[in-house]
Amino acid sequence: MQLIAVEPWPADPNAPTAHARACLARHIALAEAGDLSVTALISAGETLRALGGQDLVPSLFRGWLQHNAAHPLAYAARFNLAVALADAGALAEARDELRLALRDQPDFAPASINLGTVLERLGDRPAAIEAWRALANRLAAVTGDAVSCRTSALNQMGRVLEQATILAPAEAALRASLELDPAQPEVVQHLVALRQAQCAWPVLAPVGKLDERALLTGCSPLTLPALLDDPVLQLAHAHRYQMHDARISGPTTVGQWPPPETMRSTKLRIGYVSSDLREHAVGFLTSELFELHDRNRVTAHAYYCGIERDDRIKARVRASADQWTDIRGMTDKQAAAAIVADGIDILVDLNGYTKDGRIKLFGYRPAPVIVNWLGFPGTTGSPHHHYIIADAQIIPPEDEIFYSERVRRLPCYQPSDRRRDVDEATPTRAQAGLPADAFVFCVFNGTQKITPELFAIWMELLRGVPDAVLWMLCPDDAVADRLRGHAAASGIDAARLVFAGRIDNPQHMARYRLADLFLDTAPYGAHTTASDALWMGVPVLTVAGRGFASRVCASLVRAAGLPELVCNDWAAYRDLAVALARDQPRRAALTARLRATRGESVLFDTPGLVRHLEDVYDGMWQDYCAGALPVPRLAHLPAYHDIGCDRIVGNSIVQNSIVHNNIVHDCGGPMRPDRATLLSWWRTRLAYRDAVTPLAEDPLLWPHQRVTSHLRVT
Repeated sequence: MQLIAVEPWPADPNAPTAHARACLARHIALAEAGDLSVTALISAGETLRALGGQDLVPSLFRGWLQHNAAHPLAYAARFNLAVALADAGALAEARDELRLALRDQPDFAPASINLGTVLERLGDRPAAIEAWRALANRLAAVTGDAVSCRTSALNQMGRVLEQATILAPAEAALRASLELDPAQPEVVQHLVALRQAQCAWPVLAPVGKLDERALLTGCSPLTLPALLDDPVLQLAHAHRYQMHDARISGPTTVGQWPPPETMRSTKLRIGYVSSDLREHAVGFLTSELFELHDRNRVTAHAYYCGIERDDRIKARVRASADQWTDIRGMTDKQAAAAIVADGIDILVDLNGYTKDGRIKLFGYRPAPVIVNWLGFPGTTGSPHHHYIIADAQIIPPEDEIFYSERVRRLPCYQPSDRRRDVDEATPTRAQAGLPADAFVFCVFNGTQKITPELFAIWMELLRGVPDAVLWMLCPDDAVADRLRGHAAASGIDAARLVFAGRIDNPQHMARYRLADLFLDTAPYGAHTTASDALWMGVPVLTVAGRGFASRVCASLVRAAGLPELVCNDWAAYRDLAVALARDQPRRAALTARLRATRGESVLFDTPGLVRHLEDVYDGMWQDYCAGALPVPRLAHLPAYHDIGCDRIVGNSIVQNSIVHNNIVHDCGGPMRPDRATLLSWWRTRLAYRDAVTPLAEDPLLWPHQRVTSHLRVT
């Protein structure tokens, strides 16, 4: 086959060039003459794309099929035609061509996989799942191609089922995939997260060749804080994820930032990168932030990388940001280059290791200063993030050794939207499925934050308050049935667990008025849900744990003016919950105080938070200008990770550890949240390791070196 020389790429990539049209005409003529093989046909399609004629590719394949419909490889041409049609957005036509390809060659696995994807894009999830399931069931032969296609089909099924919150079948699909191929880190992450969301205890149940340690090592940094309250292992695990799963391969230089010779006299350019500037917890929290930034001090740029959907919050942020840039269609390197071109001074990562985050983007250093704030509840363990924003409750000075970034603090770490929509109408208790006269303990955190130890405490509360119910959010009926079974096994009437369905946020906020007391979870506590409850005048009961995710709720409760509801341990939490349920005047006084002081509390002083935040940004910029930008503390983190994982699954503790009881282990679970117990354990084990392999200047072994640890080049 003769190839035509490629001319310069057209200004409009969708406008076919003259060369492309000539190429198409020549190859259609060859097809008519029966002188164009399938291999040459596919190559011609690539040539058309290179010439800027991707819109002509479907015509090429259709022309070939018109003259070669009976060809034994016609199914391959139909498959490639379907790919071109799908790329062009002609999904219904792509679906039809894939079905014809499968009619001619039922065992052509790529067509089944693509058919499922096209059906999903068309909105027909059940048909997509059935296409993948049928393929997975057909591929019984143990060959490399069969295993690869079967795992792909199972993973697609699991992904779509998870998105549709059909959790048990999603887990079954991913387990089957991992039994075929255990070397799938992303599938491991989703499997562990699915078991958490289903309250399927123990969470780290072995799968095929994957034992408890492999599952623990493979879980995401967002999953780990819901398994255990150990900020040392959380730091090491985040670093491991960064280096193994979020590291950029190849050259990374996009932005190079020597300190400026003079301080900037113009306002700072602040960039916020997030997939969640929409109807999502982060969007709800930050929508007023963009409106309140002082435009005499900063310009606020939003870089959006989330799902393609418009809603009220997204429109509000887009209108209030000085610049909105959609980076969804850009590679990480392209997005970094766009940020560099915008001249961003301080880039704020509002995702971290959360869904749809662009953690690799920050490896290109697209701004002189990079900040971790709000989206991810902990340290990134990253060589690229210089600062983490918190407050004195979440990260007290003595806990800075648990974070790779330099800590900067606000009066309260979490912003809040004082203009949030709340439905004026409050549902009746009957409408919400609640008994008319019952005391309502409310838990509106996700089920992934529920652990067996904490659930046992809640059952004690229900025993201690016979007229109480536990009002919870639940992703599906199967999870609700599982929790009812756990309640019955504890001797509690399962009807005392009441499950709230998911509704629009204004109506969800309104139904908080039916709750009497909000109960926090552990070790991953309430964040946005806690501030929502407090805004609606519902007291929140919590315990300040050891790690970031386990201390946010305590920070919010204190900032709302109710420090007496932050307990020292879980026995005190249990006792105070029972006491408040029995003491209506005391509870009413707490509610009245919340409502009376809401406009004055630190938690809801959003203008004050924004001013403090801008001061923090100024301080970061001064550090940069002085050549004093902090160097992330990353020394010895692989050793920390090995030691922490060995403790949990590598010794005799295993029978009563995280594997079987989710979060209890030998240095204290959520029932023993004291920092001293944790540090004593770690320092003993690190001393053993240091005796064999010296851990020079380790801040956990030698705490007096904490002040300088952030300035070392490691």
